[in-house]
Amino acid sequence: ALGKAKAAALLEGERGAQYRQDGALIITADQVVVCEGQILEKPEDEAEARRFISRYGTSPPSTVGSCVVTDALSGSQWHTVDEAKVVFAPIPAATVDALVAEGDIFYCAGGLMVEHSLVQPHVQRMEGSMDSVMGLCKASVTRLLGEALASRSDAS
Repeated sequence: ALGKAKAAALLEGERGAQYRQDGALIITADQVVVCEGQILEKPEDEAEARRFISRYGTSPPSTVGSCVVTDALSGSQWHTVDEAKVVFAPIPAATVDALVAEGDIFYCAGGLMVEHSLVQPHVQRMEGSMDSVMGLCKASVTRLLGEALASRSDAS
């Protein structure tokens, strides 16, 4: 729903008219982290970031990412949801301290940065692709773009 709303916003006004004139395919996406049945967005403060990260060692988080491809010409849309799971060993307090001090985790859903050099040693396994965990599954984007282009070919 959020990806579709983002696409609708992009298609408004002069920008939307330009996208239609250019025959653009618009890609919109979003991601949340789910842990213990709770949706985790970007941490609002240090305490929340610490709570999120500290529980990952005992409760593996999952990422839920959406992607929508919108044909600006026709308004047709193709969409998918990708889920992945990360199993961590317990993350030491010193690692959490360093991540909080650095600050990049505040820009990530759930404060989850599996690609970070401080986090990598604690990743035991991933169920799903790294790009899916990081927020945008390349295979899904490629598939959706292919479907959109095939639809254009079928229409001509």
